[in-house]
Amino acid sequence: MNEIVNAINGVIWSPALIYLCLGVGLYFSLRSRFLQLRHIKEMIRLMFDGKSTDAGVSSFQALAMTLAGRVGTGNIAGVATAITFGGPGALFWMWMVAFLGASSAFVESTLGQVYKEKINGEYRGGPAFYIEKGLGIKWYAWTFAIATIFACGVLLPGVQANSIGASLQTAFDIDPNVTAAGLAILLGFIIFGGVKRIANFASTVVPFMALGYIIVACVIIALNIGQLPGVLMLIWKSAFGMEAGFGAILGLAIMWGVKRGVYSNEAGQGTGPHASSAAAVSHPAKQGLVQAFSVYIDTLFVCSATGFMLLITGLYNVQGPNGAALYTGIAGVAAGPGYVQTAMESMMPGFGSMFVAIALFFFAFTTIVAYYYIAETNIAFITRKMKQPWLMFVLKLALMASTVYGTVKTADLAWGLGDIGVGLMAWLNIGAILLLQKPAFACLRDYEAQKAQGLDPVFHPEKLGIKNADYWTGRRSEQNLEQEQAGHPFEADRTPS
Repeated sequence: MNEIVNAINGVIWSPALIYLCLGVGLYFSLRSRFLQLRHIKEMIRLMFDGKSTDAGVSSFQALAMTLAGRVGTGNIAGVATAITFGGPGALFWMWMVAFLGASSAFVESTLGQVYKEKINGEYRGGPAFYIEKGLGIKWYAWTFAIATIFACGVLLPGVQANSIGASLQTAFDIDPNVTAAGLAILLGFIIFGGVKRIANFASTVVPFMALGYIIVACVIIALNIGQLPGVLMLIWKSAFGMEAGFGAILGLAIMWGVKRGVYSNEAGQGTGPHASSAAAVSHPAKQGLVQAFSVYIDTLFVCSATGFMLLITGLYNVQGPNGAALYTGIAGVAAGPGYVQTAMESMMPGFGSMFVAIALFFFAFTTIVAYYYIAETNIAFITRKMKQPWLMFVLKLALMASTVYGTVKTADLAWGLGDIGVGLMAWLNIGAILLLQKPAFACLRDYEAQKAQGLDPVFHPEKLGIKNADYWTGRRSEQNLEQEQAGHPFEADRTPS
């Protein structure tokens, strides 16, 4: 099974996808005049802007739901794996994917907002919606939807669950079978509660878990601050093949850095737009900017905390393409959460391993919940014109079964299956946002123009020549009718910021 999975990954994760992820991020960055730098203050302001409604969630809840998907086992086990197979330089390429990918995240999340719909009283959107309505290619939209249901409902949950099982066994000696049963029960409680329960759960847990992990990692880094300059130099030299010990794996540093970077922050992968489309905002660019910042939170903060901790303590391994050891700092431990647990335990005896296990549980569990929401949204896309409620029930059972299976299986198989899911979605979505970039950048220019006039931007798709943005067209018609009936026509369009 492992050989088949690895062969499929060899095709999906060919150098073409690596260059595509970096190249598209660079192109979007140049076209937007590096919005990820110009609008940082606005991104932070918008995170706390807006409120939830009966149909949608607030910007912060949408951010939390997206971070629930972005901040997962990739931030702990994924960083360890990238360093093992790509050397310390892989961390630099993870940063590059995050920086450039922030622009891709803006494009896809803005498009998700532009072409979203209200289905059964809830906002729904994502790549399948904007492919069908923006590009007018129904078979392409259905291909993405089916691939995403399969990836997020079957392939990806096992990766998160496997890391939970492994870390709890290391820290507390809990049998993976017991962990699997517990995860299934908890998942059932959350996913049978609907999007509001998912949003409330994510907005409560995600900020707490991410901040707590970063603080503890920063304490470890501060206690070893004298080593930080050397670690930064090691990362820089390894990223460009200038470090003698790791010069032979320069290509692997780039490949694993991009691979794990995309897996971790999901920029361009197509998962982010699902949650961002659920936000109740007055202009699509608002949520696009918020989602661009979420990439920074994931990689520049959480992944960096893990990477610095491993490199400062020296508790990591690096192996060459033939399996030969290039550096051994932690013999007998498989690449994954065990590295991070050992590193923290060495600095905080009696606490470190347990803390990582608890943090990883929250990171990975919220990601599984986010995967469910993404898969559910794509089923809603497929069934919005043919009511088949049983499909949602089947999805819930499939996700719970995948979680149980992944908890007790080997890490290599779980990660391999997860990589297939991520790669398929990335290929399909990056092609779509390249073809459909024009409306996203029209939204950015419109947003900037309205802000320059001192307005709180509102979206008029017809003024920008954007067609099939049916939700927004209908929304404007309803608001204008209400204003006319109240004797204040079009007042909603002139709100100062």
